[in-house]
Formats: sequence, structure tokens, C-alpha cells
Amino acid sequence: MLEDKFWLKKSLAEMNNDEWEAICDGCGKCCLHTFIDSDEQDENFKSTDVLREGEEIIYTAIVCRYLDTKKCFCTEYENRTTLVPSCVKLTKDNIDNIFFMPPSCSYRRLHEGRGLASWHPLLNNGSKAVMHRMGISVKGRVMKDNQIDMDLFEDYIADWPKEDHD
Repeated sequence: MLEDKFWLKKSLAEMNNDEWEAICDGCGKCCLHTFIDSDEQDENFKSTDVLREGEEIIYTAIVCRYLDTKKCFCTEYENRTTLVPSCVKLTKDNIDNIFFMPPSCSYRRLHEGRGLASWHPLLNNGSKAVMHRMGISVKGRVMKDNQIDMDLFEDYIADWPKEDHD
């Protein structure tokens, strides 16, 4: 059983595993395919833990094949990083490198001191209905990566993942 409003009393670093998992709002945006657009055309491009000057994260409306797009949860959660090696497992150890998560991500919001949004399931008796109704989640907005030609990913660029409410 989770302590009432634990996120107001503990930092992300102080949370136990159940509390950490409960912070996830279940929007599914972390399952979106993204890429970094850069002003520089560098053949020796190397991934970093921060955005460099002239770089921008571009979100697409393409999600991982393992995301249940109606309920917004990973159908292979325990095996996700094995099945999809590029799947990022957000942890207390890598939370400082959260730049790649959308602004509405509850982990990012707490990390940045913005608190949970009013639509978060923890503030709505565990229901995702408000989140879905406000268009925060991927529900009804995405295609799965195994259902499209990924060479055409630019046709699926989306700005809505950048939106935050509250």
C-alpha cells in the first residue's frame, strides 16, 4: 500500500520501487520513436546524455510494437529492454539525463520541481480517463512500428508530445 501523497514527502531518489513505478502516469509517450535533429551534419555523431547546441528532439507518432495503444501500457514490461535494446529504462541513476522524455512526463515534472499534473492517475483515483480526455496520452494518436514502413518516419513527425498541461 502506498503512503498518501508520498510524492510530496519524498524525492524521486527516496522513493521505493512501488512508489517509483506509481509515478509513471502511463501516457505511453516514452514509447514514441524520437530522433535528434541537428544543425550539424556530422558523420562521427555520437550519442550524448544532453542535447547539444543546435539539437532538438523530434517526436513521431510511432510507438513500439509492444505498447498496448488502447490502455497505454507495455505488454512486455519485464522483458522490454531485452526485446528492444534501445528501450530506455528510466531509473534513479539516470534521472538526471531526462532531457529525452516529453515535458509532461511525471518523472520529469517531479525532477524539475513542477509536481504532478492534475490529470495524473494518482490524483484521479487511479484512473487514466482525465489524461486520455485531455489528449496527454498516446491513445488514438499513434501507429505501431511494425505496422508502417520505418523509412517513412518523417511522415509521422508530431508536435503534440511536446505539450504539457498544468
